[in-house]
Amino acid sequence: MALTDQFQGYGAAMPRRVGLGGRGGLPETVSLSLRLDANWTLGLVLKRFIGAAMMLSAVGLWLMPEAGERYDLTLVRLGISVSLVLVGLALLSVREAASRPEACFDPTRKELRLLRCDAYRRPRTILRRSYDRLGGARFTAATVQIYEADGSLLMELPICSTALRSQLRDQLSGLVHILS
Repeated sequence: MALTDQFQGYGAAMPRRVGLGGRGGLPETVSLSLRLDANWTLGLVLKRFIGAAMMLSAVGLWLMPEAGERYDLTLVRLGISVSLVLVGLALLSVREAASRPEACFDPTRKELRLLRCDAYRRPRTILRRSYDRLGGARFTAATVQIYEADGSLLMELPICSTALRSQLRDQLSGLVHILS
């Protein structure tokens, strides 16, 4: 899974300090929601390219020079070209998956949640870990790695902006062991 953008919507990433009216005069914190992406755009482009190639090959079946010589194969060519057109249209009309997971770092509940939308586009929690049950977090130049308590890697999220990296580091410091 890869992190590509900040989700602007429900639980969207906002500046860490909202106001001074929080608990005991401390600044309130807002949860960071990060949309995960695993090369969805590459797969989408590949599907559309294959769909267009199938549609062009369906037309190419009828443009061959020997296309009119054998009338007994006309029905076979018609079936093949219709199936190529239908599969090509299906591949061309594929939309981006709306059910990409979203990582939510919640400082109020002190937990990390992975959310995925169901068929009715309602977010469902698929993974929930309290910050005290996490083993640690390692920040590198372009990623953050979240580890389980036993030391195994839970997830690795590439982070594209330094502002997001610093917000996440500030939110996790003191609550999760930051590995060097």
